Amino acid sequence: MDLPADPPAPQTEAARGSQQQYRAPRRRILGMGDMDAWERSPAHRDIVGFIEQLSRSVEGKTVSSQYPVSANVQGICGLLDTADRWVDAHPPEASASRFGNRAFRAWEAELRERAPGLLRALLPPARHGAVAELAPYLADAFGNATRIDYGSGHELSFLVWLLCLCKIGFLEPPDSAAIVLVVFRRYLALCQRLQRTYRLEPAGSHGVWGLDDYQFLPFYFGSAQLIGSGIPPADSIEPRVAGALGDEYLYLQAVRFVLEMKHGPFFEHSRQLYDISGVPAWEKVNRGLGKMYRAEVLGKFPVVQHLAFGSLLSM
Repeated sequence: MDLPADPPAPQTEAARGSQQQYRAPRRRILGMGDMDAWERSPAHRDIVGFIEQLSRSVEGKTVSSQYPVSANVQGICGLLDTADRWVDAHPPEASASRFGNRAFRAWEAELRERAPGLLRALLPPARHGAVAELAPYLADAFGNATRIDYGSGHELSFLVWLLCLCKIGFLEPPDSAAIVLVVFRRYLALCQRLQRTYRLEPAGSHGVWGLDDYQFLPFYFGSAQLIGSGIPPADSIEPRVAGALGDEYLYLQAVRFVLEMKHGPFFEHSRQLYDISGVPAWEKVNRGLGKMYRAEVLGKFPVVQHLAFGSLLSM
């Protein structure tokens, strides 16, 4: 794989030496007055650089393309497989409500309690000091137990968890494509199972004018995959195309999930995705979604106010 010019993080733990002092992350964006500092921060720069690198790494690639899949990538998928099995142990309660099955709270409590142990099992002993800093990002990556909801802020927490794994050297630049096409894809499958099973409320949904009720990054990364694919954007919202090719392209898999969860004319329930289908080229779609992510996720106080900062993600 051709590596991007910029690494996943500006400096890995190995580069800083073994004296890294980890600390439990805490919130720093407490009001609108903190947004300027956030947008100028190393954390903001690192996140933007990370998603851009990941997007470049999967340009023109399908899930079944050839790219390195390291043992550490496989280990992360094993961790997600374990969390997936807990869904069977916490079946949904009988409820007539449209959203918010309370059994999700039991699943989330198990994740929060067991996250440090999962991370110690995943990481080599030399990296166990990072567990206190990494565990909160993992625990916050699947939804909020109080509100029983999920949105782009939780997705951001998972992205930051992956970024921190890069910063400590557990994931490396050659893992970039697999981070998207193996790890993130596995995360997406678990999130969608949680959304189906526990009917999670969309967190901060913009309704018909939002890109999607739950996710953003599958569309950004998936649009990079579709560059040079021969599949025009106009076909991306066609049920037959999403059904046939969703296993190879994250964008189409995400559309397939939208079609499963929503009913009625596509242009009515998913106006943004409908409008994107009218863009002539995936290169333009990808650039536009990158700008949209910076503005509508990283640039929105209601989303980033929950983000926490430690030694690895600094503000």
